[in-house]
Amino acid sequence: MTFMAFFMITIHFALQLFLILPLSHLSSATRTIDDLPPANETSNILRYHNGPLLTGRISINLIWYGRFKAPQRATISDFITSLSSSSFAAQKQPSVASWWNTTNIYYHYAAAAAGKMKKSTASAGLSLKLGRQILDEDYTLGKTLTQDQIIQLASTGGNRNAVSIVLTSDDVVVNGFCRSRCGTHGSYQTKKGKFTYVWVGNPAEQCPGYCAWPFHQPVYGPQSPALVAPNNDVGLDGMVLNLAGLFAGTVTNPFGNGYYQGITDAPLEAASVCTGIYAKNAYPGYPGDLLVDTITGASYNANGVNGRKYLVPTLYDPVTSSCATLV
Repeated sequence: MTFMAFFMITIHFALQLFLILPLSHLSSATRTIDDLPPANETSNILRYHNGPLLTGRISINLIWYGRFKAPQRATISDFITSLSSSSFAAQKQPSVASWWNTTNIYYHYAAAAAGKMKKSTASAGLSLKLGRQILDEDYTLGKTLTQDQIIQLASTGGNRNAVSIVLTSDDVVVNGFCRSRCGTHGSYQTKKGKFTYVWVGNPAEQCPGYCAWPFHQPVYGPQSPALVAPNNDVGLDGMVLNLAGLFAGTVTNPFGNGYYQGITDAPLEAASVCTGIYAKNAYPGYPGDLLVDTITGASYNANGVNGRKYLVPTLYDPVTSSCATLV
């Protein structure tokens, strides 16, 4: 796997990059809407590979596999609701909705590249809403899952105009979890077409030092003090962080030919290209100058609905060719 110089120095950050396993697809973008790079250009910026992005009104279905408490489910479902542009007014700034708006730029670029609309009239082609929630508290497939079983679970969420997100509890072992990845996104083929999914595991018991940093001290690299999790749950706040990056990759590179940098089997996407950067002045082992809740002491960079606070990964901004931090 390739790494950006400076921010990919430590082993810890290398492990963070494995959020996306080879079966998932990563994204790439470019400089300005009017200055798209040639197809053979190699650089440290994300590039558009002319494939489709997710468009239309998309329901985000949540498949809860294993035991999750009601407050844990609310943490995730409120985050999904916070992504919607219609919830923007309900969130203090900086917000999850404003963070997500960065993905709109990718749609502008794709439209410009296809010559379908001018820069001044380009608009995002995606609308999100929270869809179905399915609870499987009986571990119907067991407590050790393969990738094929993750896809099997994802298919229960419904495919039409939807993305299924599979969330596994902290006592479920998924092949590759913690050893090489904290989650993944990908697509699968049915008779009706291709559909996308995301899987994220709860790292609270299995690998908080890998998949819940900076809310837990890392296994390797600089040992800065762990930060207080904004929802008082290291595992769930780690899941939100990983889910956010994977979902950004899903919409901007759903089928492996959208926006990404590097090789298709191990690419970097909108969030993973900015691994380890959560606020300004970040450096290896230090996530940056985050906001701190004066009452709880929790660190965060985005506000959500219902008074929620979250830490979300920084997304790459194609206009500035840089990682665009919220704070």
